[in-house]
Amino acid sequence: MKKLVGLLIVTGMILTGCSSDDEVGMATIQVSLVDAPAEYQAVNIEILEVRINSSADTSWVALESASTGIFDVLKLTNGEEVFLGEVELPEGELSQVRLLLGDNNTLTIDGETVDLKVPSGSQSGLKLNVNANISAGVTYKLVLDFDASKSIVKAGNSGKYNLKPVIRAAMEAQTGAISGSISPAEAEAIIYAISGTDSVSSYPDGSGSFIIRALDAGTYDVTAVISDTAMYQNGIIEGVNVEIGAVQDIGTLDLSK
Repeated sequence: MKKLVGLLIVTGMILTGCSSDDEVGMATIQVSLVDAPAEYQAVNIEILEVRINSSADTSWVALESASTGIFDVLKLTNGEEVFLGEVELPEGELSQVRLLLGDNNTLTIDGETVDLKVPSGSQSGLKLNVNANISAGVTYKLVLDFDASKSIVKAGNSGKYNLKPVIRAAMEAQTGAISGSISPAEAEAIIYAISGTDSVSSYPDGSGSFIIRALDAGTYDVTAVISDTAMYQNGIIEGVNVEIGAVQDIGTLDLSK
């Protein structure tokens, strides 16, 4: 088994970089925008910023690599979506998401494009309750489902329209994770989760604990590769089953000789 592990490393099958122990305790939230169908020709919404908070960190955290701008939400149906960005948050409860909307919102109806007036409260930040538990090492997809048919309100007979956003926020787990520990904790090791020709890796922290995150569902062999072969030996646990939204605890890898 030691020869197999060495061969995997030498032949370059380790495709992803190592994650450090400071990632333990964090979940990744990816945010996408979709729409329910409506009987208009276009509904263009300007999104300036998206922020999220959690029970572990009550401050508002902006999405990283945010994709903002003007989006025709009517095009975001039948599997089409806009990726708005992602952020890492401590495990716990994801509380709310806040959308900051701009002024460049328009509606196209019967071949005519008119402005959509947004209430000042929505412009300063439209808050949506999520209240979903998130686990360390798991990647989640937060889907913002914009209901255009309910969000467009005609202002009397003036031909003007208001935008009063009706948005449903739903969480979908996208990946799973593997957690465990090594013994002795002072053994210097890299932990690999190997599936076929792909692998993801992590380092144990000072107590020997590790988590290998963002894993697709499937079966993995978890291998600890040590640097000091005089003091310790490699360890392996085969056939670890990873499920979406779950963290599989494999216990302790004994690296002592």
